[in-house]
Amino acid sequence: MNANATKSSETRHRFPVSTAAAGARLDKYLAETLPHISRTRLKALIEGGHVRIGGATIAEPAYRVKPGQTIDVAVPPPSTERRPTGQAIPLAVVYEDDDIVVIDKAAGMVVHPAPGNPDRTLVNALIAHCGDSLSGIGGVRRPGIVHRLDKDTSGLLVAAKHDAAHAGLASQFATRSLNRTYLAVLWGTPSPAQGTITGNIGRSPRNRKKMAVLQRGGKPAQTRYRTLRRLGGGLASLAECRLTTGRTHQIRVHMAARGHALLGDPLYGGTARAGRLAALSPTARDYLKSWKRQALHAYRLDLRHPVKGTPLAFESPVPADMERLIALLAPD
Repeated sequence: MNANATKSSETRHRFPVSTAAAGARLDKYLAETLPHISRTRLKALIEGGHVRIGGATIAEPAYRVKPGQTIDVAVPPPSTERRPTGQAIPLAVVYEDDDIVVIDKAAGMVVHPAPGNPDRTLVNALIAHCGDSLSGIGGVRRPGIVHRLDKDTSGLLVAAKHDAAHAGLASQFATRSLNRTYLAVLWGTPSPAQGTITGNIGRSPRNRKKMAVLQRGGKPAQTRYRTLRRLGGGLASLAECRLTTGRTHQIRVHMAARGHALLGDPLYGGTARAGRLAALSPTARDYLKSWKRQALHAYRLDLRHPVKGTPLAFESPVPADMERLIALLAPD
């Protein structure tokens, strides 16, 4: 194994896959080969595009390695992992105790710092609100964060104040005992009116900014949906979506794959938006033209307290912008 420093102090590791490692998961193999780097950190490096095999970027931790392959790992310098600072940003706190805090996130707020969004995130607000007690398991840039919401998705999110709480919540995500339920305004009306969508989700091979349902690779994903209300004579509908897995853009990708993209979705709803806007009422059409986000709201969160074990349930009212959108889509 070789490690070389670049001019930017990036550390590179290169090593071949041994015959004994045939079929091993990439994240597990890297953890055994690079024991000085935590598994959490290695997973983040993989998903962040810092691992290449045979010259191709591999972003799936579950990728199975093969004998004879050469793995390259580029570890960014520590300066890129600087801990975020607290910023006094207003938060809608739904529940809080010594172990967890439940936030009703507004649309437009990024959950944690990332390229292009170095600050003014939920993490910055949580650090200011909670102090240094936040769990560090999520990584330097994601203290306290157990799960995420897209920037333009509103609704409920739970964060951990210490590592024991983080581990307890992560266990519930792993066993799928923590339930997240969303309200979505869709183009068209799903048929059947309720059901389950399955399909592996991974990075789109055609557009790296998008996720897609893949025939090969990706991560297993399952979304349960139920149509609550037809809108605009069936041009649109209000649906409840429940996640049994938590993949990036999962509801948006699964519903778009079924032909029912979310209204206002800038990534997955372009074709539907162009084809159906003209059929809406003038008032609804004008409002939707100015709509700046996907119509998705995380309205219910059910979990067990990660320390006390007591059941907890929270609901968030539909935000005013989405409520008006629904009202303008004249129902049957």
